[in-house]
Amino acid sequence: MMLFISDLHLCEQRPAPAQRFIRFLEQEARGADVLYILGDLFEVWLGDDDTSDFHRTITHALHACAQGGTQVFVMHGNRDFLIGAEFEQQSGCRLLPDPSVIDVDGMPALIMHGDTLCTDDIEYQEFRVTVRDAEWQRQFLAKPLQQRREIARHLRDESQIRTRVKSEQIMDVNQQTVERVMREHHISLLIHGHTHRPALHDFMLDGKPARRIVLGDWYEQGSVLTHEARGFTLNPLPFRP
Repeated sequence: MMLFISDLHLCEQRPAPAQRFIRFLEQEARGADVLYILGDLFEVWLGDDDTSDFHRTITHALHACAQGGTQVFVMHGNRDFLIGAEFEQQSGCRLLPDPSVIDVDGMPALIMHGDTLCTDDIEYQEFRVTVRDAEWQRQFLAKPLQQRREIARHLRDESQIRTRVKSEQIMDVNQQTVERVMREHHISLLIHGHTHRPALHDFMLDGKPARRIVLGDWYEQGSVLTHEARGFTLNPLPFRP
């Protein structure tokens, strides 16, 4: 069994998603062969030296799941792209490049966070290039942790202001970009998160059936994509005690 999740945005201020995620690791994920976390596991990650009690709790839960026999892969999102090798070691997870091609029952599938598909949002794409630059990240991580927190808070406030004036269409994926990326990787199955719009999209690509699966976020309830012998199912995970 393969499991796919993304956009959990875990943080201390929202305990319900974190509690549900820990139960998910202890229960649903324990019987899986592999778990893919396709970005934005955390609301913000300011560096592997941010060893708060909250982060340690999540890291230990991931490690226990991995030790239990489930392979756990983590991909960077637009909120936690500074996750590094120390987190990888402490959590027992393996970091995956974005995008990556995996095998799903003998069929190649492309998995990615999904933000690079939103090419109509030019302002965001320019910002993404800046913060993914290795030198920018080196300089940012060299700053004291408290200063990094203040910078992140300022950037988040600015992002929320800009998001309020952007149309839903601009912040969604561009279908032409989707098709181009799928052609480049020679695949007919794409799985991603980021847009918080869970759905299974079937369409024709160069005269052949293709599918794009969008994972949901974990704000009001969880969301998990499961692949078993019968195929894919995309289901919610209620936040209940």
